Amino acid sequence: MTQDKVTSSEQRRRIITQMEETFSFPAGQVAGLASPLSHLTDAHADRLPRPGHGATLERWQSLAEVAAVDLALVKLFEGHTDALAIIAELGAEHDVPADAQWGMWAAEPPFARVVIAPHDADASGQEVRISGRKAWCSGAPVLSHGLMTAWQGDRQRLVAVALDRPGVEITDQGWEAVGMAATASMEVVFDEARAWLVGPTDGYLERSGFWQGGAGIAACWFGGARRLGDYLHERATKGGDAHLLAHLGAVDVALESAAALLRDTAAWIDAHPQASAKRVALRARAGIEVSVETVIHHVGRALGAGPYCRDPAFARRMADLPVFVRQSHGQRDLEALGRALLEDAPTPRWSLAP
Repeated sequence: MTQDKVTSSEQRRRIITQMEETFSFPAGQVAGLASPLSHLTDAHADRLPRPGHGATLERWQSLAEVAAVDLALVKLFEGHTDALAIIAELGAEHDVPADAQWGMWAAEPPFARVVIAPHDADASGQEVRISGRKAWCSGAPVLSHGLMTAWQGDRQRLVAVALDRPGVEITDQGWEAVGMAATASMEVVFDEARAWLVGPTDGYLERSGFWQGGAGIAACWFGGARRLGDYLHERATKGGDAHLLAHLGAVDVALESAAALLRDTAAWIDAHPQASAKRVALRARAGIEVSVETVIHHVGRALGAGPYCRDPAFARRMADLPVFVRQSHGQRDLEALGRALLEDAPTPRWSLAP
């Protein structure tokens, strides 16, 4: 995807608003995400600026706007747009269909692994056969293609596969979550399925965009938290006691802090497009996670049991967001951030200096 194909933020905002007015949200099942996702892709709202190309914040704003509508939908939308950015960064746009709806599946748990059959193929675009099981394939029942990690011997590759091909089985296994249930993040089994290579060996992890994209997930979490904050703000406008206003104040601090962190992170990425964004991405994800948990806590205590029990949209969003934010790795990510701080700068610059 080249920059001249990018839609403007105003165009995307109109498309998202029209989508929200057309369909019912949040969706309870994956089938309910197919039409909204097609609405976005058919109208080219998926043509986001690539991260690190001067408009990273604009990209994240669109992700946050979709997240505020439906977290399950943004899980699919973010994966699709991430796949487009990866394909473009690896120079593989001519190796893939232009009108595909992509899943981006890179989880590598010990119980699920996809391998590439021994073959002479090595170059991007060449056909290979894949076998094995891929875990947590969000949206697989409603998407056309998957871009995913696989193993060629002891080296990791990216492969693309059409999900309607022989040898591809989308199972109903591996996803029992109540929150984010509509993503249908099931396991997909491959049995000598035809696929094709995308990019070079180890290209997925070694590219600059890996951590840039990882930071973008936090914008989705922010969008979901902001929508929960809207519920509390709306209640407060109808009157409330000092306790409710205190909860609203706490939510304001959390969301404004999160927004500032995302803006700063996006600016850093655009100023250092070829540098590793690992440190700033880990910091952003950890910071937004804290803000999200603060919002969930205060909104829940302020509004009480009523909306949990009587408002299906609120209840769904409250169930979805904690599951989505667990895409963070908690203390493991904080440990990695600490190590990155020592490796990058032995003396941390915790100051107000730019």
